[in-house]
Amino acid sequence: MRSTKTAAIIAGLALVGLTLQGCAATADSSATEGDGLDGAGKTLNVLVGVNNLYPEEQQTWFSEIADKFKEQTGAEVEFETFASANDELTKIQTSVLSGQGPDVYGLGTTFTPTAYSTGAFVELTDDEWDKVGGRDRFVPATLGISGPDESSQIGIPFVSRPFVMAYNTELLKAAGIEEPADSWDGLREQALELTSGDVKGLSIGYADTYDSYKFIWAMSKQAGSPFIEDGKAYIDDPATITAFETYYGWLTEDGIVDPAAVGWNNSQALANFADGKAAFMPMTSAVSMNTLKDSAVADSYAYALMPTIAPGESKVPTDGVPATSILSGDNLVVADYSANKDLAFAYIELVTSADEQENYYEVFGELPANAEAAAALQDGNEALATIVDSGSKSVATPFTGAWSEIQLALANVTVQSIPSLSAGSVPAAEIASRVGEAQSAAQSALDRVK
Repeated sequence: MRSTKTAAIIAGLALVGLTLQGCAATADSSATEGDGLDGAGKTLNVLVGVNNLYPEEQQTWFSEIADKFKEQTGAEVEFETFASANDELTKIQTSVLSGQGPDVYGLGTTFTPTAYSTGAFVELTDDEWDKVGGRDRFVPATLGISGPDESSQIGIPFVSRPFVMAYNTELLKAAGIEEPADSWDGLREQALELTSGDVKGLSIGYADTYDSYKFIWAMSKQAGSPFIEDGKAYIDDPATITAFETYYGWLTEDGIVDPAAVGWNNSQALANFADGKAAFMPMTSAVSMNTLKDSAVADSYAYALMPTIAPGESKVPTDGVPATSILSGDNLVVADYSANKDLAFAYIELVTSADEQENYYEVFGELPANAEAAAALQDGNEALATIVDSGSKSVATPFTGAWSEIQLALANVTVQSIPSLSAGSVPAAEIASRVGEAQSAAQSALDRVK
C-alpha cells in the first residue's frame, strides 16, 4: 500500500505508520459536491514554480486567471510559488505529512512519480478526466509521465517543455559550419572553433539546479548506462563520470564557456546567448523564443536537436538511447486532502483549454499540452517544428518515487563542485567521490521505495 511507504519516499523521513489515505478521507468532505461550482466564499490554493524569466508576466497571469476563475465559479484563487527543486520537494513533504496545503500543485514532470508514490494525490478516473475535457484533449506524448500506466495516473498535462539547442546562425555561417554537430564531441570541436575574444562557443548556467542533471542524464543514457534499472542505481557508471568530466571540462579545460557562467542560472545563460556572446546554448526550450525575438540575435538564431551521441563515441552504441531531451513539462495534480476538488478540476479545465493554452504560449513561450492549441501553433512555424520533434524523441526519466531524491543528488554533485569550477579545475578524484555519494543516495532512495 503506497500510503504506508510515504515516510520512506519523501526525503527519508523516519516516520512509521503514516496513513495518508486515512488523513485524506477525513480532510476531504467534497465540499463542492451537490452545490455545483458555486464557489462563493471559497478559496482555491494553487502551487506553481516561479518563472524567473518572466516574473512580472507571471504575476499578471495569476491576476487574470484568478479573475476568470472567479467569474466562472465565484471562488478566489491564491497562488503560491516555489523557487527550486528543493523547495518543490519540501512543499510536497510538508503538505503531505500535515494533510493540508495547496489544492492544486503544478509539478515538474520528474516530480510526478514522487507525488504519485505518496498516495496523497487524486488518482484519475474517467470521471476526473471528463471534468478536464478528457484524455483526448492532450497531446499524447505529454501523458507519458502522468502515472506508471494509463489506468494509474495523477498528472494532468499543463505544458510541454522538450529541450533543444539554440545556435547563432551568423556565427556558424561565417565559420563555414553548415549545421550543429549531432555528437557532444563534435559540438565541442565546433565550440572551440567559434570561441574568439568575448564570444564563447557555449552558454551554460552551471548554478542552475534544474539544468545540470539533465546534461548528465542524457549523456549517460546515450552511452548505454542503465542509470536506474530494476531497483538498482548505476549513477557511478563510467559513462556518468565521463559526462560530468565533459560538462565541467567545457569551462575548465576547453575555455569555451564564459567563466562567469559558474554563477549563472538558465535565464542568465539565455541572456548571454541573446546578447550574441555565444555560438550555442544547449538545454533551452520554446520559452526562450520570447527573449530571443527581441534580442540582438533576433534575426540570427535557430534551434537544433541536442547531440544524441555520447562523449567519446562516434555513434550511438547498441545499448545506447539517442535521447534528445528528458520528457519534460509541468503536470497539475490535485491533493487528495483538498476540500475543494470540484473547484480544483474546474481550474484545471480552464487553464488547459485551447484558448488559455494559446494565451499562455504567447506570454511565456511554453508549448501547449492541449492538442488543439499545439496543432494550431505548429502550423508553418519552423522553430516550433524542431522543438516538437525533440518532444517526440524525448525519453522519460524512471517512474519511481525515488526520482526526486536521485535528481537532487545528481544536481548536488555540481552544487558542491562550484568552488572548484570557480577555481578553474575539478579534479577527477573529486568528481568520482561526489558521484559515489550520489550513487549511495540514489540506491538508498530506491531501497526505501521497494
